Amino acid sequence: MQDIIEQLENKRAAARLGGGQKRIDAQHAKGKLTARERIEVLLDEGTFEEWDMFVEHRCTDFGMQDNKIPGDGVVTGYGMINGRLVFVYSQDFTVYGGALSETHAEKICKVMDQAMKVGAPVIGLNDSGGARIQEGVASLGGYADVFQRNVMASGVVPQISMIMGPSAGGAVYSPALTDFIFMVKDTSYMFVTGPEVVKTVTHEEVTAEELGGALTHTTKSGVADMAFENDVEALLMVRRLYNYLPLNNREKAPIRKSGDTIDRIEMSLDTLVPENPNKAYDMKELILKTVDDGDFFELQPDYAKNILIGFARIDGQTVGIVANQPLVLAGCLDIKSAIKAARFVRFCDAFNIPVITFVDVPGFMPGTSQEYGGIIKHGAKLLYAYAECTVPKITVITRKAYGGAYDVMASKHLRGDVNFAWPNAEIAVMGAKGAVEIIFREDKGDPEKLAAKEAEYKARFANPFVAANRGYIDDVIMPHNTRKRIARSLVMLKDKKIENPWRKHGNIPL
Repeated sequence: MQDIIEQLENKRAAARLGGGQKRIDAQHAKGKLTARERIEVLLDEGTFEEWDMFVEHRCTDFGMQDNKIPGDGVVTGYGMINGRLVFVYSQDFTVYGGALSETHAEKICKVMDQAMKVGAPVIGLNDSGGARIQEGVASLGGYADVFQRNVMASGVVPQISMIMGPSAGGAVYSPALTDFIFMVKDTSYMFVTGPEVVKTVTHEEVTAEELGGALTHTTKSGVADMAFENDVEALLMVRRLYNYLPLNNREKAPIRKSGDTIDRIEMSLDTLVPENPNKAYDMKELILKTVDDGDFFELQPDYAKNILIGFARIDGQTVGIVANQPLVLAGCLDIKSAIKAARFVRFCDAFNIPVITFVDVPGFMPGTSQEYGGIIKHGAKLLYAYAECTVPKITVITRKAYGGAYDVMASKHLRGDVNFAWPNAEIAVMGAKGAVEIIFREDKGDPEKLAAKEAEYKARFANPFVAANRGYIDDVIMPHNTRKRIARSLVMLKDKKIENPWRKHGNIPL
């Protein structure tokens, strides 16, 4: 018995040491934590239950049979974040550069399967050089096994990916299938083909950071949601995000009450929208003054800035917020913003999170680059997401809602539950000037007559009452009452039940 216990302790010590002290020191020298240190920061203290610590690879080629490390380059198991269950896998770069082998993949699949059985989220801490070349197609098969589970878990349990080192080749597609991707500046990168291959094939000179670094993916490609300064900050922010999410698609998000009363009046909102309809204002101010404690967890803040998305709470309940941002491109919808918002709405719908939409949209972005880029199809993604969505939907039109963009932004016609407008809101096919120039094109040479017609059009259509007359707007509310009216609507919608027709799945315009 003593021998077995000694053997057990030796194996545990070898697993904990990973690739050895020298490689651990090299990891620290790069400003990175080790796989186990990351888990310690992420989870509540003392809650981590590790699985498969003694698993070793089965490869016998290229002398690999003489080079085995317990755990095989990934630490897996489960624990708690603020007392709520979560499954975790953390790749260990000190062991074969975190390269994925057949058994490494089996360990990841095992915790994902268990997460699905018990209904708990999965967080992957990715730090891997890619497939383990010595294992050939067996490692590629391992990736595909993980991908299959990512797809099966999609919309069933939340999946979060942390890119905390390299993620190249096939390794990028598991994170890409998950709900949220966080990166660490200067130490993490993602790309399908590395700088050397790019140089050989396209003759472009590019660094790993430029090609797939955190700034690239949070500002240009939109692949990642957020980038942080270091491992610790990134892990703490994931803990914060986790507090907004339900454990699975059959539960509601946790209620976290605050001292912020639902009937709080915010008089400053009455002067938020400028008198001049062409002058910008910051929609984020409205969000911060409406939600509990001014706490808004914004996602993708540096990508497609003309639309805002993120989580907040109203009366303790998690809500997803989508809002046009007049400060950027006048709040127009374009390809990037439509895709950004559509994916977020679909996540909220999958996990029972009500969607609050703040609308100030002059329309879709015009131009050849948008049309050639497929704005019709990409804009339809947002339309599809809102139309399919069955969670409570509350919409507030603050200023403009023109043309097809009015329809798309959670209008009553797309099964919006409660649709409010502020008194100065304009809901119309287009702005008064453009409308008059089309309707009265024969009077183009008479500016005075056109000006009179424009004033007439404004008086007739540039207000919320035409839509309210038809029931498309449920009420015209004072801006300072916005929080109270949204909170009351959420209470009313608490037990909303609506089901889409049975189908295997829809065919979203991808």
